[in-house]
Amino acid sequence: MTPLHLFWNEADTRYDFGPGHPMDPVRLALTMSLIRAFGLDRLPGVTVTTAPAVGDSTLGLVHEAGYLAAVRKAAETGLPDPERGLGTEDNPVFPAMHEASALIAGQSVAGAEAAWRGGRAVNFAGGLHHAMPGRASGFCIYNDAALAVARLLELGAERVAYVDVDVHHGDGVQNVFYNDPRVLTISMHEHPSTLFPQTGWPEETGGPGAEGSAVNIALPAGTGDAGWLRAFHAVVPQLLEAFRPQVLVSQHGADTHLDDPMADLAVTVDAQRAVAVSVAELAEQHAQGRWLALGGGGYEVVGVVPRSWTHLVAIAAGHPIDPLTPTPEDWRAEVLRRTRRRAPDRMTDGAHGVWKDFDGGYDPANRLDQAVLATRRAVFPHHGLMV
Repeated sequence: MTPLHLFWNEADTRYDFGPGHPMDPVRLALTMSLIRAFGLDRLPGVTVTTAPAVGDSTLGLVHEAGYLAAVRKAAETGLPDPERGLGTEDNPVFPAMHEASALIAGQSVAGAEAAWRGGRAVNFAGGLHHAMPGRASGFCIYNDAALAVARLLELGAERVAYVDVDVHHGDGVQNVFYNDPRVLTISMHEHPSTLFPQTGWPEETGGPGAEGSAVNIALPAGTGDAGWLRAFHAVVPQLLEAFRPQVLVSQHGADTHLDDPMADLAVTVDAQRAVAVSVAELAEQHAQGRWLALGGGGYEVVGVVPRSWTHLVAIAAGHPIDPLTPTPEDWRAEVLRRTRRRAPDRMTDGAHGVWKDFDGGYDPANRLDQAVLATRRAVFPHHGLMV
């Protein structure tokens, strides 16, 4: 079994925009508690580890020096810097902003190094995919996902695939590597006409010399399990087979869920689990087992995020949890104590993850099939694939 490096530090919860902000760090604490309640951290081959915060030289692989200085200044003074996206409604300034962001980035960079050595790694505190080189965006200060990919390139990787299934477009990662043919970025998200950041159209396919390296699957609002899984399997496996990545980085934002308050897809934990299983299989088939999995968005912090990312860790560890398994009683008691909310009783939403293969026939009048076809038409020819 491929070893798994699970990155966790209690200080990850210092990434905290304050009371009332959607990105409540309790979602991280409850996820790690559920992982421990299932004993995943004690499985053979699983190492729970942390990593030091990255320094400016590593942050500089993606971020501008002026932006790093602005983050530090805002954290020290508490003063907003709207031009840098700091002190906005999405990204309030907080005292530990630089340190907490650099720590999470350090764990993703270390995870990339572990994956490059031939292992698997998970940093569910990571996946902060909206941050741009010179500004914060969408609850993201430093773009740990882009930094992980940049570190892989620095280590000598010639082909890195990044697969993002967060409900929001992975715009920051796409932006950083838009002109780099060594990096294939695939983002499956709610259509930009109905959701932040209003980017991620199928026509965004990569810059000059990197045509086809950016892939965007823009799904209609209301898409549920069958359509979500159909779209994933109609695009992602074919591109990874053609691209032949040496390592796979994936982002597993849980905000696609039907109960998430920030978006409009209707996906269950069961479908999120099914995609995690598929990503693990694709890493084995096309990336020599080298795989770094990150968290991301997810704002139903009790009922969804802990279960989704615990499934992800279990899959990465090679010991997937049966969806019908009850959630541990001690964990449910902790949830009630910490949040005054009742935790889910089982690791399933009761769905079955059924979907129809796109190549078995598509409906040109169906909005989901139209979205898939738009993506395939935009990028498949660049990879020698039939639309």
